[in-house]
Amino acid sequence: MAGVPIAVSRLGDGDSREAQIARAVKWLLAQPGGSLVVVTPRREVESPSIERLIAQPGARHHAWRGFSGGSFDGNRVLYAWPDRERLNNVWDVDADAIAVIEWSVEETAEWVGDVNPVQLLPGQIIESSPRQRLALEPLPNGVDAILEHIAAMAAGYSSGLKWNEEDQLKADMMNRPDRWAPITVDQTRAKCRQLGMRADDVDTITDLLQRRKDGRRFNVRSSYRTFQFR
Repeated sequence: MAGVPIAVSRLGDGDSREAQIARAVKWLLAQPGGSLVVVTPRREVESPSIERLIAQPGARHHAWRGFSGGSFDGNRVLYAWPDRERLNNVWDVDADAIAVIEWSVEETAEWVGDVNPVQLLPGQIIESSPRQRLALEPLPNGVDAILEHIAAMAAGYSSGLKWNEEDQLKADMMNRPDRWAPITVDQTRAKCRQLGMRADDVDTITDLLQRRKDGRRFNVRSSYRTFQFR
């Protein structure tokens, strides 16, 4: 999403949902670009601001169900109240601009940290801050190199991480528990983010590690059951 103008409208003290929506709509209409795409949880909309936006010539309205983020490309998008999963699904879209209406901080916190959007608040606009590359401590036992390999492979696929890389990770985590024992989930997440991995792939990898730390075992296809990274 690098280079895509993006904003999140957040609920402030003494604010209203309609005012929050209106801020997002105003910001989006001020951005140059293609047609308007409006995405809401359901087809029914109870916001006058969103109804007016949908009524604009050429605007398209989608409900969450069955919607693909690919329809964002080349358009200006109002994305109403997406949860974490739906934000992940539009991670690498090539939109002209995206305005997200936040429902809860818990759902958007990591996305806001990664994407660094403009923040729209009552009477205040917080511009994107310059990004600094975090200096991370190298992960021991070859885990740095494993994650770099996985990231490089996933970057070559339009849909992200494939089943075979996922099975390799599962197998290695089970066959080499000593390798992964000192690695925390937070360290893994930070490394994956630094490598520019898709949000869905970051969640997949960190979820696998958390499940192993919880004592869970994985089903791995026979071709990878004894696999270990070198």
